Amino acid sequence: MNDLPEKSGEDADSGGKACCLTVAGSDSGGNAGVQADLRAFHAYGLHGCTVFAALTAQNPFGVSAVHEVPPDFVAAQLDAVLGVYAIKAMKTGMLARAAAIEVVADRIAAHGEIVKVVDPVMVATSGARLIEEDAVEALKARLFPLATVVTPNLPEAEVLAGRPITCRADVREAAKELHGRFGCAVLVKGGHATGDLAPAEDTLYDGAEFHAFVLPHIANPISTHGTGCSLAAALAAELALGRPLPEAVAGAKRYVHDAIASSYLVGRGCGVLGWGAAVRRR
Repeated sequence: MNDLPEKSGEDADSGGKACCLTVAGSDSGGNAGVQADLRAFHAYGLHGCTVFAALTAQNPFGVSAVHEVPPDFVAAQLDAVLGVYAIKAMKTGMLARAAAIEVVADRIAAHGEIVKVVDPVMVATSGARLIEEDAVEALKARLFPLATVVTPNLPEAEVLAGRPITCRADVREAAKELHGRFGCAVLVKGGHATGDLAPAEDTLYDGAEFHAFVLPHIANPISTHGTGCSLAAALAAELALGRPLPEAVAGAKRYVHDAIASSYLVGRGCGVLGWGAAVRRR
């Protein structure tokens, strides 16, 4: 289970609580996106600031509509919180357009004090591409070089590496290559693993060594919707509280594992992730 570090989340500079920031989309069903991120931040006892990059009409059965937030309003939200709140770490989620990525990169480049977790939401579980090609290029050119760690899933790692990933050696090679190209740590998430890659194993390359993370499989969970968002947000929270990166990844993975195990129904056929262990042990 995920014991929180001794640090309480207090920020020495402000005299109050440290904050985490999410730059992502809204999930009207409350399962993923900004809603999942806030749930993780609060579980760690941290205040959450938000920048909405998109609004979605969705439930566990699909997304029926997406409204992209204009880049100038994304910029206005960032300007409202950066430098005002005691933001120790942030995460980015789905940024579908190059213009939004450019705005985010422009604003956060001046804030080297903030730990940055970039979740490159590019490929849906179905295999469908979620962002345009110019947005992928903007991610690679503008956002990844600013990141502390990027967290692609296997299909996204394949897009970034430009080749199939079919075994653990491929995963490690891709993670090391991406670190060399972008200068950040790389966590390749194994939740989409099949065949020779099963059971799911997350692989971190921090620039010096590889770290592997595996937890017991949960059979027939009520919900897994929002696990990628939750992992990135929990990782940002762990890093905001001062944990070293490998330890932070392990803690974030335990948080998500427990959230899946405690998922519950909130409607007919509608499940949601439960609270991770962190909230129960505050």
